[in-house]
Amino acid sequence: MLITQITESEEGVLLVRPFEQGFEPENQAMFKAEKGEVWWYSSQEVWLGLGKAPKLPALLKIFRSFFFKRKDRWPEQIILDGRGRAAGWLEEAINGIMLGGYNLQLYKTDPKLISDFFGENGKLFVLIDKESSTLEKSILVAKQTAMVQMRIMDLMNAPGNHKKPETLGSWALASGEENGYQVTVFDKKKLEELGMHALLAVSKGSEAPPVMIITDYQPEKYEKTIALVGKGVTFDTGGISIKTSANMHLMKSDMGGAAAVLGIVELAAQLKLPIRIVGIIPSTENSVDGLSIKPGDVINSYAGKTIEVIDTDAEGRLILADGLSYAIRNYKPDILIDLATLTGSVIQTLGYEAAGLFTPDDSLAAELAAAGDSTGERLWRLPVWDEYKEEIASDIADLKNYHGKPLAGAIVAAKFLEAFTDEHPAWAHLDIAGMAFGDTEFAPGRAGTAYGVRLLRAYLSALVGSGIA
Repeated sequence: MLITQITESEEGVLLVRPFEQGFEPENQAMFKAEKGEVWWYSSQEVWLGLGKAPKLPALLKIFRSFFFKRKDRWPEQIILDGRGRAAGWLEEAINGIMLGGYNLQLYKTDPKLISDFFGENGKLFVLIDKESSTLEKSILVAKQTAMVQMRIMDLMNAPGNHKKPETLGSWALASGEENGYQVTVFDKKKLEELGMHALLAVSKGSEAPPVMIITDYQPEKYEKTIALVGKGVTFDTGGISIKTSANMHLMKSDMGGAAAVLGIVELAAQLKLPIRIVGIIPSTENSVDGLSIKPGDVINSYAGKTIEVIDTDAEGRLILADGLSYAIRNYKPDILIDLATLTGSVIQTLGYEAAGLFTPDDSLAAELAAAGDSTGERLWRLPVWDEYKEEIASDIADLKNYHGKPLAGAIVAAKFLEAFTDEHPAWAHLDIAGMAFGDTEFAPGRAGTAYGVRLLRAYLSALVGSGIA
C-alpha cells in the first residue's frame, strides 16, 4: 500500500471524514458521530464517528474495526481527511487502517478475497492542510509499525506444526539480513556446550530441538544498551503436569514474548533508533514424553543455581532463567526487560485489559507505564516484595519453580525470575499472558495481537528522545 500526503482532494476517490461528537455538520440530525458510527454522506464520501474526546489508542481500534468490516469492499484508492490533525492522531489512524486489512486466512485453500486497497496497488492519500515533514515521518512510522505488527500476528497465529523453535530462528535470520542487524541462533549442541540446562530440560519431551536466538541491533552511535528477553515456547502442553484440553489449542500463542522481541528489534532497525537492542529468545516446545522432566526433578541452570521442578507447566520461567542470566553476563545491559505469556494468575488479576508489570525500579516502572498508556498497550504494576521469596524456597535445591498455591501466582513467578537477574538495578518483567492473544476483529475466537511492539517502541523512543512516539 502506498501512503502519501495531499493538500487537495482528488475527484472520484472515496473520502473518509472522521468526526468527534460536538461538531455541527449540515446533517447533524442524521449523524451523531458516536463511537464507530458510520454514515455515507454520498457515494464518494463516508463519515466516521469517533465519539466524545477520543484518546489516541481508541482511534486505532475505531479505524481498524471500520476498515476490517469492509475489507473486501474498499475501492483501490481512499482519501483520509486528516486536516487539522496532529502527527500522533494520523499515526494512530493510519496504523488502524492498515491493521484493518490483516488477513488471518493463513492456510485456507480457497481464501476469501480482500480489497485491492490492502494490496501492493492500494493507495491511501492523507489530506492535510499543508505538506509537513513531521506528518510525513509519522506516516512512515505508522506504516512500518503496522507491517511489523502483521508479521508478528502471522507468527502468533501459526499452529504448532507450522511453528517450531527453528522456525523462529529462521524468521530472525531473514529479518536480520534484510534489516541490517546481527542474528545468531544457538542449536542444541551449542546450548549443551554453554550449559543452558534449564532450557534443555524443558525441551527433553519434544523431538523439535530447542534454540536460543540472539538478535543484536547496534547502531553506529548509541549511549545505552537494552536487553530484551522473550519467552519462546512454540507450543505448551504443560508437560507431565498436562493442561486440560479445553483451551490447549491456544497454546500455540505461548511465544508471545518472543514475538514481541522479534518485532521490536526489526522495527528499531527500520526506524534506526539510536540505542543498542539485544534480543534474547530461548525457544522450545513443552511436550509430553517418557523423557520429559517430571515433577520433583532437580535441574541445573546457566546461572549455576539448582531448581526443584514442582510443576512442569511452569516451564516459561525455567527457560527465561537461562535467557536472563545469559543476557546479563554476556552483554551487561543498562536496562533488562523480559516479556512472557507466563501465568494465568495475571489474567485473573487484570483480565484482558493490561499486562502485569514487575520491577523494583520506580523510574523504570513509571516510564514503561507511561508508554503503555500512550499506546493503549497498558501495564499495571504489581509488587515484587522480598516477603514473597519464601514461596520459591526449596528443601533440596536452591529454589523451586512453583509454590503450589492458588494465590499470588504471577508475583511468585516474577520473584523466581528475579533470582536470575544478578540483582540488576534496572530489570522489569512483563507478564503479557492476557494481552498477546486476545479477542479481535480478525477471528471469531482469539488471535494474535502483536502486543508489546508499540509499547516498546514508545518506551525506547522516549528513552532516546527521538520524537517517535
